[in-house]
Amino acid sequence: MSDAVIIQCAVTGSIGAAGASPHLPLTPAAIADAAIEAWRAGASVIHVHAREEDGTPTQSLDRYREIVERIRASDCDAVLNLSTGSAGNRAHGAERYACLALRPELASFDCGSTNFGDWVFENSAPFLRDLAAAIAAAGAAPEIECFDASHVVAAIQLERDGHLAAPLRFQFVLGVRGAAPATLEQALYMRSLLPPGSLWSVCALGRHQLPLNAFALIAGGHVRTGLEDNLYYSRGRLATSNAELVARAVRLADELGRPVASPAQARELLALAPATR
Repeated sequence: MSDAVIIQCAVTGSIGAAGASPHLPLTPAAIADAAIEAWRAGASVIHVHAREEDGTPTQSLDRYREIVERIRASDCDAVLNLSTGSAGNRAHGAERYACLALRPELASFDCGSTNFGDWVFENSAPFLRDLAAAIAAAGAAPEIECFDASHVVAAIQLERDGHLAAPLRFQFVLGVRGAAPATLEQALYMRSLLPPGSLWSVCALGRHQLPLNAFALIAGGHVRTGLEDNLYYSRGRLATSNAELVARAVRLADELGRPVASPAQARELLALAPATR
């Protein structure tokens, strides 16, 4: 069990546009279907963003509800990790975390502001304190998304101040234009800052996804894959689905001697309460 790896799939995100790839799921029905397919391929955690019917990113509770209800109505028992992001700078304040009303087991916790291309992804200290309280009140656990090493430090301070509780679950998000680079050195440095007992995973964008997934598998971390982070399977060849990227991560884990965690094992590793369906 200590060697088991959690494979998380981020199926659509809030940045990729409709024309970026014909395989990127954009409607609530397509997002739910992609999530179920990724679970069947071996993902034990599904990171969910919502979109309107035309593919526009949104934090609408109704859209999240449609996606979550479709997934829960299937036989999929994956851990659902709902995004509390800004839907590409379209949502602000408490509207970002309205989806917590759906009682997810995990929710993203973007632990600091950062340049995100040409706009600022704002996560002020007061907002993070409010978000931490809202996640706890919903019975969920925060996945601490760190776009920079300073975000790891901020999370540790939030724990010291009583806003976050151990164990801390970190996701290193590397390769965003304006944030930390997707390099081995950066991943190693951020890992070196973690408190003992922390769980960590690596999410890297574009062509960096595969090599940093391999690093995490070798170094004892967990991995995130999916079309939110990378639309390509190899140079010049679009991935045909989220499930295709998950299946490759499963094969790589097997080759490197890391058994893939089932959803039940992922809940144990993440210290989550048993799922209620």
